[in-house]
Amino acid sequence: MKKDIINKAIELARETMNKNLGGPFGAAVIDREGNLLSLASNTVLGDHDPTAHAEINAIREAAKIKGTHDLSGCIIYATGYPCPMCLSAIIWANIKEVVYGCRPEDADEIGFRDDFIYHFIKKDMSDETVLKFKEEGRQDCLLLFREYAEQERKIY
Repeated sequence: MKKDIINKAIELARETMNKNLGGPFGAAVIDREGNLLSLASNTVLGDHDPTAHAEINAIREAAKIKGTHDLSGCIIYATGYPCPMCLSAIIWANIKEVVYGCRPEDADEIGFRDDFIYHFIKKDMSDETVLKFKEEGRQDCLLLFREYAEQERKIY
């Protein structure tokens, strides 16, 4: 089953990669019962969207199918170890298991910057040549946050 799912992700990734729609990345989400919910690939180039990574696309599709943002009990399969953005999305989706093919150093070898971003995060995001942070309007934003808290809405 697992080999079949990763092979489907590889096939789709190869297809979109060869159409120059994105990189060599594919992903699939399966539910608790092992049913395939979504199969997606990287479409960054075709969609002109830097967030259109395979894992993100697969999570979006699975969430739509399930009608919820909470994918607890699901497993995500990916042709590569998730980048920091995808890893965050996986955690936000409450997916607790990732099955991956290639390692971060494999992506680094062919030119992807995942490791660069991981290092930036590990250094407390303090390198302003990479990204500069500026706090502004905190009091007004805190008011908005308090309004949300007072509504006692579900935290996701």
